[in-house]
Amino acid sequence: MIVVTGATGNVGRPLTRALAEAGEQVTAVSRHAATVPDGVRHVAADLAEPAGLTPALDGAKALFLLLSGDLHAPEARPADIIGLAAASGVRRVVLLSSQGVATRPLGPSRVAMRAVEDALRESGLDWAVLRPGGFASNALAWAESFRVQGTVAAPFGDVGVPIVDPADIAEVAAACLLNDLHTGGVYELTGPEVITPRQQAETIATALGSPVRFHELTRDEAKAAMTRFVPSELADDTLDILGAPSPAELGISPDVERVLGRAPRPFTDWVARNIAAFR
Repeated sequence: MIVVTGATGNVGRPLTRALAEAGEQVTAVSRHAATVPDGVRHVAADLAEPAGLTPALDGAKALFLLLSGDLHAPEARPADIIGLAAASGVRRVVLLSSQGVATRPLGPSRVAMRAVEDALRESGLDWAVLRPGGFASNALAWAESFRVQGTVAAPFGDVGVPIVDPADIAEVAAACLLNDLHTGGVYELTGPEVITPRQQAETIATALGSPVRFHELTRDEAKAAMTRFVPSELADDTLDILGAPSPAELGISPDVERVLGRAPRPFTDWVARNIAAFR
């Protein structure tokens, strides 16, 4: 059995589906009740209380570990989940980490994530680490304003990074969970092109056949919006990258193609699959 945390999110949902379609027994974990594919077991658990995962891990051979925003806070102890997994007999963990662990190692949230990576390496388990950059699905934050006002608001409108499709992350995660070939791998996951927020908004508008007005937020405005959902440290670390990406953060990684044997999906593909959210 394979346990997928964050199973109702933009990565966890397609990962759960892919594993089930591959014939695996899957336990989907999320904080709240959720609809899951036929044949998939669902367990409600909050990763901030690792002991709540114990029923989900019973009989599991592998775990996909996705940490929600609050588990990036300095006082959180996400490494405890790895210890619980090992004690429960899990043999493999695939961790969704962050590109910033390598590119911004001194950022507070990156220091915390590096500690989780280190705990996994030292656990004695088989492991793989995925380090994506920005997610294409972050554009869903614009859906309501797009529908109601025809407006997109974002900081750093003309600064781009190679955002990655969560479906690609899910496919790489599935490969790492199912194939010993990827044990000990650290994969940086990006899209195939650098794209700015303004260009993303225009891509959505083109797909809809509707105009869009772009409003550029200040950094302070963007941080205020982000800290409704994530710790301040994580918001600052993210905005540092979005506002002034380093050469490494602008690079197109070969790792999606290395694992999947195909190029990563462009933003237009993500838009085509998710355009209903903006109508």
